[in-house]
Amino acid sequence: MDRVARLVCLHITLNLLLLQTGHAAEEDAGLLGATAPGDILIGGIFSIHEDVDRENSSFAPQQQPCIRFEERSLVRALAMINAIETVNKSPLLADVNITLGYRIMDSCSDVTTALKATADFTRRADCCVRGAASGQPVMAVVGASFSETSIAVARQLSLKMIPQISYSSTAVILSDKSRFPAFMRTIPNDQHQTAAMVSLLSAYGWNWVGVVTTDGNYGKSALDHFVSQASEKGICVAFKSILPKSVTKQDVCSAILQTARTICRNPKVQVIVSFAKPTHMMYLYQELQHQTLTAGRDMKTMRRVWLASDNWSSSSFVKGNISLEDIGHIMGFTFKSGDLSSFSEYLSRVETAGHDHMRNNPFMQEFYMQLNASKASGATELASEAVNRLREHTFAGTIFSVEMAVSAIAQAVVSICRSRDCKAPGRVQPWEVLKALWMEEFKLNKKSYKFDSRGDINLGYDVTLWRSDGGSVHVHNVVAEYHPHNNNLSHTNHSCTQQLQHLKDIVSRCSNSCIPGQFKKTAEGQHTCCYECINCTANYYSNNTDMDQCLSCEADTEWSAEGSSSCTPKALLYFSWQDGFAVVLLVLSALGILLALLVSALFLHHRDTPVVKAAGGPLNQVILFSLVISDISAMLFVGRPNSFQCKARQVLFGISFTLCVSCILVKTLQILLAFQVDSEMQEVLRRLYQPYLIVSICVAVQAATCVCWLVLKSPFNYVIGHPTTLLEDCHEGSYLAFGLMLGYIAVLALVCFICAFKGRKLPQQYNEAKFITFSMLLYLISWLLFVPVYVTTSGVYLPAVEMVVILISNYGILSCHFLPKCYIILLKKEHNTKSAFRKNLYEYSSKASDSVSVSVVTSCRDGTSCTALHGGSTKHGLRRSTSI
Repeated sequence: MDRVARLVCLHITLNLLLLQTGHAAEEDAGLLGATAPGDILIGGIFSIHEDVDRENSSFAPQQQPCIRFEERSLVRALAMINAIETVNKSPLLADVNITLGYRIMDSCSDVTTALKATADFTRRADCCVRGAASGQPVMAVVGASFSETSIAVARQLSLKMIPQISYSSTAVILSDKSRFPAFMRTIPNDQHQTAAMVSLLSAYGWNWVGVVTTDGNYGKSALDHFVSQASEKGICVAFKSILPKSVTKQDVCSAILQTARTICRNPKVQVIVSFAKPTHMMYLYQELQHQTLTAGRDMKTMRRVWLASDNWSSSSFVKGNISLEDIGHIMGFTFKSGDLSSFSEYLSRVETAGHDHMRNNPFMQEFYMQLNASKASGATELASEAVNRLREHTFAGTIFSVEMAVSAIAQAVVSICRSRDCKAPGRVQPWEVLKALWMEEFKLNKKSYKFDSRGDINLGYDVTLWRSDGGSVHVHNVVAEYHPHNNNLSHTNHSCTQQLQHLKDIVSRCSNSCIPGQFKKTAEGQHTCCYECINCTANYYSNNTDMDQCLSCEADTEWSAEGSSSCTPKALLYFSWQDGFAVVLLVLSALGILLALLVSALFLHHRDTPVVKAAGGPLNQVILFSLVISDISAMLFVGRPNSFQCKARQVLFGISFTLCVSCILVKTLQILLAFQVDSEMQEVLRRLYQPYLIVSICVAVQAATCVCWLVLKSPFNYVIGHPTTLLEDCHEGSYLAFGLMLGYIAVLALVCFICAFKGRKLPQQYNEAKFITFSMLLYLISWLLFVPVYVTTSGVYLPAVEMVVILISNYGILSCHFLPKCYIILLKKEHNTKSAFRKNLYEYSSKASDSVSVSVVTSCRDGTSCTALHGGSTKHGLRRSTSI
């Protein structure tokens, strides 16, 4: 009985097809279509078949047979039928007392076939056969599927301004309203899809990718926009493979073969973007598997990350018998989806009604016939099998797009028919529907939508990640959403976090990233993504990965070593208070000040003793005061220099030490005057010997020099730049003035030295000449050494050099002039008496009695002890008197 039932079913199906074919031949050259009557007729163009048989080489114009039945396109056509039936039952159309009909044609994925269907639509717009559904004009068209087909159809429909709403044609060119004024679509154009792909690639750091696309307007347009947007984000296309648009041409096999070889030859390309047809992708995966196995490689080498366009992102059949694990990871971009409950209920009704319910739909009849031929099932099982197959090819995004198109047309017609009776043919014109579509919002599932200025509805994309569960593949696993208005890609499915994290571990780059401290060097003629990583040179840096060039450090304040990721501030150097050497020198300066003050107090306390008087009396206090000031000036050589410090330290030292040497000069003149044998010279010295005047003049000359120095070209603080440091120091302003200041002191010291040297043989106990000679010699030697050292030395310790010389000079004078006197005052008190003083002079006179007779006359003036030395030679009588 089952066999009889199957035969009867097949017989009925064939009869229906023959009847339908005959009827269509009478109407229009054998065009088949699914039809239903209504007051307003909507056309539909769907690629129910994947291609046409091009083996017929006849020159006669005839309809070429369609081949390769495509179930997913049948689902789209059924979605349109369900949407029309649903809206016919709604109060929306009941209010204006009209119904919608449809005429759905098969483009067979062929432009020529689609144009024949379009010609039927436009012809119906010209001739309205009253009372016949077949002659009713088409007010709007839903379709076509592929952009190339939609472009051709849109040009023809624009002649009559018949509105066309596509559910899957995404070519950017169709948004040009100057060329396609009647074209609209319920999806975004490819410019947004390619932007979403580029965002995804950037998010995962993939910048070395391959592109596989289908020839034609859609494929080339998508390729051009992707390459343009990718280059702006620094993403390079390693190779482009363009496959023939037909899936049955002989050259498809060679193109697939070459594409597979290209992929295998580029192992660094781990991400491939594909705008190809589903069948092309199925063939490509099969060829990749074949080449991998033939070469004896592990199937792991075949794995890639595949970014699928909306063209095949939901077509799980493309994997064929290859596991998803061997293919790799497939991330697809799909249109936003809606509620599928209405369509699911429709399929359930189809299953219940059986194939007899589809007598006006030759596409369903053909589908039943193919299933019956392969399964040999009964009528009930056949309907169930058919619906199950259709459910497998039900993709929410496309179904929603078709439903939006029908809803938009329906509500546009309603807006027109509220003010007129639309039941009579010819009462509504296609261009009126087009105008209403542009002007009016429409609702679907309680949400409002409106076509934008380019005729598109841009809701963004869902990003899906294919997931294998045993033998089946789950495609509708949305992991992210792309929002075109802000070009933002946001993750939504946290359950796939582990898989998404694994994707981030995949590297698809021509060259490894250049780490901070390096820059990319691209060879001439190479992709910008293929480069060498070169270390930044000294004083240059890069602070990010994959920088095209290194940045320069601020030369005055920063530096960096070779291969640096940042600049290092130059260390500011100066003779710091914390420096160990500085601490030692400061302690010595402080000690010098303390000793000078103690000696000053001691000499004040013993100011009436012969030792203090013989040492110079009040001049001692002046010398000690100048040493204190000189030690203070030495301290100014420590610390961070400032303008005041630079000016004060040299001037203080110059004037204070000039005062000190001037006083010593007076003392040497006093000694020469006291023990001068030559009477004429003694008279000259007596006239010149004006102690305070001499001191004042000497100091005044040095002070004038310093004032001119400060006024004309004073010292200042400045910074000396070195490769890694900044040395802050004092510039002397005028080295000539600096030299004059030191030279003047040196001249005074030299005069002191000469004068003291002449009196070196004076009485031992009170002889200062030897000490003055030694101190001045020490001063001259130290400053003679200072000059070459100062000229040839630079750096942080240059101020220390001068500070050391100043301290040597100060301590030399303090040690030679005052410490012996302190020794006598404190430890040899018996020598610090008038009697001891007279005895010392007597002993000195006795030694010199062979040539000179000396008499000492002591007198007291104002209560002080005075010593007069009288002497004469055998030839001359000389008398001199001086106070010592």
